[in-house]
Amino acid sequence: MARLDIHFGDNLPILSSLPSGSIDLIYIDPPFNTGQIQSRDQIAVVRDAQGPKAGFHGLRYRHIKIGSKEYPDLFDDYLAFLEPRLVEARRLLRPDGSLFFHIDYREVHYCKVLLDLIFGRDSFINEIVWAYDYGARSRSRWPTKHDNILWYARNPADYQFHLAQCDRIPYMAPDLVGEEKAARGKTPTDTWWHTIVSPNGREKTGYPNQKPRGILDRIVKVHSRRDDQLLDFFAGSGSFGESAVALGRNCILIDDHIEAMQVMARRFIRRRVTWHGWNPPPRRSLRDSPSSAAAPPVPSTDPTPVPAPDPG
Repeated sequence: MARLDIHFGDNLPILSSLPSGSIDLIYIDPPFNTGQIQSRDQIAVVRDAQGPKAGFHGLRYRHIKIGSKEYPDLFDDYLAFLEPRLVEARRLLRPDGSLFFHIDYREVHYCKVLLDLIFGRDSFINEIVWAYDYGARSRSRWPTKHDNILWYARNPADYQFHLAQCDRIPYMAPDLVGEEKAARGKTPTDTWWHTIVSPNGREKTGYPNQKPRGILDRIVKVHSRRDDQLLDFFAGSGSFGESAVALGRNCILIDDHIEAMQVMARRFIRRRVTWHGWNPPPRRSLRDSPSSAAAPPVPSTDPTPVPAPDPG
């Protein structure tokens, strides 16, 4: 069974404590330095005869706010914050390991220069553009509907790339390629069209800027093997960890926000997790609470790993 370790705390000292050359694949989705507080409200739909929303059979509904999650996304010197963590990431990678760095248009150019200095320009393999079409349209400039994912290999002459494991996508003009090829589909290019996490979908955790499993599953399948050791040290809601363990990989997740711990405690309630630096609430309270934010944090005073509690 795949192992999942979750650490609560500043990622830099935790990274420094891990052995060199122990990680096969790193994916990180650091704060994008937008200068804002990133937040997401959680809502529930309740029946209300006077509600503003109409439903089936003439029934009416209204939304109520049941909680919110947020984290600050502002750094005085963003690159100085990232640099020591990226140096540690390179040290941790195995010889055929890779780093996937997820960022947006505001910082991607500066971050690539920094990554070139740390990994070497030859280690830059691809820029993947994740394109989506959701949300408002600007009337003063082209709407920004993409994120950037920079792929760096520890050794540009030897890295994992298992293209046969990749999901396939439809041809845009299937009539031009023949019935057999159209049925099989094609492998993606460096532009990945994929919707965001649906605000009403089962995948949604309520954590701000959650990334979709479809994007993360593709990275895990193509750039690692079963039983490999994976790492995400800006874990957020734990989506990369969920992809990893679902696909038979071991994973280490690190985050320093209590809200992230609470979300992951609920998300992984049915999995065996080793917790470091934080004790999750009893499973019964996680099941009964309407949102993970309702479960109070239980700081750990024991520096040793804490296994997830037995069902209550």
